[in-house]
Amino acid sequence: MALTTAPGRTPRTGPAGPRPTRRRAGRARLGEGLAGYVFLSPWLIGLMGVTAIPMLLSLWLSFTDYDILTPLSEVRWVGLANYERMFTADPSYWHAVRVTLTFALIAVPLKLAAALGVALLLNRAWRGVGLFRSLFYLPSLLGGSVALAIVWVNMFNRDGAFNSFLALFGVEGLPWVSDPDWALETLMVLAIWQFGAPMVIFLAGLKQVPTELYEAAAVDGAGAWRRFRAVTLPMLSPVIFFNLVLETINGFQGFTAAFVLSNGTGGPVDSTLMYTLKLYISGFTDLEMGYASAMAWVFLVAIGVITAVFFSTGRFWVHYSDGDDS
Repeated sequence: MALTTAPGRTPRTGPAGPRPTRRRAGRARLGEGLAGYVFLSPWLIGLMGVTAIPMLLSLWLSFTDYDILTPLSEVRWVGLANYERMFTADPSYWHAVRVTLTFALIAVPLKLAAALGVALLLNRAWRGVGLFRSLFYLPSLLGGSVALAIVWVNMFNRDGAFNSFLALFGVEGLPWVSDPDWALETLMVLAIWQFGAPMVIFLAGLKQVPTELYEAAAVDGAGAWRRFRAVTLPMLSPVIFFNLVLETINGFQGFTAAFVLSNGTGGPVDSTLMYTLKLYISGFTDLEMGYASAMAWVFLVAIGVITAVFFSTGRFWVHYSDGDDS
């Protein structure tokens, strides 16, 4: 008996109609997954070969007496001896910690203050503001380059441009980079001068502050300083938090300028012996790669702890416009 359908209706199709079968759908998903891994493979290979495997190898080396020249198959296991030496028998290690903490605690807040101050000045629609934004950002493009560090050292030498400028006012200059009392401060000034990156981030944050808040504060009679404290800082607190975490990590990782200024020794009189420079000297100058690996892992844990402290305390002072705290 033939099947008939009502006029204007199409016959229903069964489960094996136009829909793909489960097996076909599974094959399609598998093909998409494989294609994704193929496109990710360069990054995965780089992650394993450049980051993950070297990190695991350095963790193993931190428990050995490895000197670079000895084959890995003949490395001597020493357990926690490197860590014990670090904390109890190496005064230069703790000196490097003090130098790095001093650098970070002074340079990072001043750098952020300079970046925020310039961002407030450039957050205005006046002629030439784009040019000034580019000029202030330019030093950050150079980053931690060796060329910039060499120029900086030459500027602050005894016969450098800075002392020549002071001589115009009858002020006798100092050998800033070779004076133990001023060498680290010279590095701080270089770090503060490169405030372009956080400045751009502050500028982006200032653009997101509603103008209605400033208008309401002005109606209430708030002056410029009161508007800055009551409106700008709270609304900008997430951006301040982001820059604080980022620049603190960068501050602890300072290496190039200290290396160039001291010719890789941390001088004069270890006044610029940053933690990373101490790590480099231990691993590549003294050929104590096992000890340097232990220093690197302690450094990683310390940075992680500092970052965790920032995130745990951020909820008390970081405020978002939707009312949620970080």
